[in-house]
Amino acid sequence: MPNKKSAIKHLRQTIKLTKRNSLVKRNIKEIIKRGQKSAVKGTIKEEANDLMRSLQKAVDKAVKTKVLKANTANRKKARFAKMLKRSNVVVAEVKVPTKAKTEEKK
Repeated sequence: MPNKKSAIKHLRQTIKLTKRNSLVKRNIKEIIKRGQKSAVKGTIKEEANDLMRSLQKAVDKAVKTKVLKANTANRKKARFAKMLKRSNVVVAEVKVPTKAKTEEKK
């Protein structure tokens, strides 16, 4: 246990942020698992657009709040899109940004 007042506060903040970050990461993993399960069941065609949109939204928010790194987020989105493509699903407007586009914004 920390002894100083500032160290105690930092510990409280760290615990709070860790919980928040783990909830965000858990949500992303659940979306991916939902996609995998529906691909196995064969119901992926009905849910593909919603899942892709919700995954992109969750992952991009995680990058914005610095829970995930940009390359990790792009890798998750690309792998999910690849999984959908293997399932013969055409998804409307799958945006997976390349590294060149992110460098131009800086």
